[in-house]
Amino acid sequence: MQRICRRVPADRPAPAVLPPAPRAWLGVVAVLAALVVVVLGVLYAGHSEPGRVDRWIIRPTADSVRPPWRHVALATDFLGEPAGAALLVVAAVTGCLLLRRPRAAVLIVVGVAMTVGTARLLKHLVGRTIHGDGNLSYPSGHTAFVTALALMVALLATGRFGLGRAAGTSLVLAAALVAGAAMGWAQVALGAHYPTDVLGGWCTALAVIPATAWLVDRIADRTAGRRVSRTAGLGRRERR
Repeated sequence: MQRICRRVPADRPAPAVLPPAPRAWLGVVAVLAALVVVVLGVLYAGHSEPGRVDRWIIRPTADSVRPPWRHVALATDFLGEPAGAALLVVAAVTGCLLLRRPRAAVLIVVGVAMTVGTARLLKHLVGRTIHGDGNLSYPSGHTAFVTALALMVALLATGRFGLGRAAGTSLVLAAALVAGAAMGWAQVALGAHYPTDVLGGWCTALAVIPATAWLVDRIADRTAGRRVSRTAGLGRRERR
């Protein structure tokens, strides 16, 4: 009797959370965003008043919105508060796991932690305040968080649907713009941040998330490579 040998298919590599198509463009965007964050931080370090650009847009201390738009602003602001942010993160991680994208789930958790941590560190380094010395304002953590989450979800969609460079980059940047603009409007309308704080928070997410996604891919690929090498080594020993 002839023994039928079946080849065991090799493990498929997990999809990258930073798709190759838009990777180069997002790298350029991340560098430019980091420069904006640094420049604004230097310009407004230690300030406690709105700058010229802030005054040109709107005075943050003014009651700029009234019902029903004030209710919309408060609801949007809630998404950046600890309870609302936790709900969004849990929903995003659950979606990644249901789609069998554990690497994307890891990116959600690590990306949020890196973005929020970077925003908090910058607040203490820059020292810009609003409505009192205890209210550090630059950059806007709410805006950074929501923008980061939108970026990561858009990256997942870009990889899943196999979008090209132009389409993928456009989707990621459009998601970041819509999410950042919505939260930024709420923060300025409620008088919680200066407009330049919002811009700094938006750029913080644009700078942090591509770098974090690249790092997650690199660590995951190395881990997977070591696992494959270890499995191959065990296979050779068994054949001996």
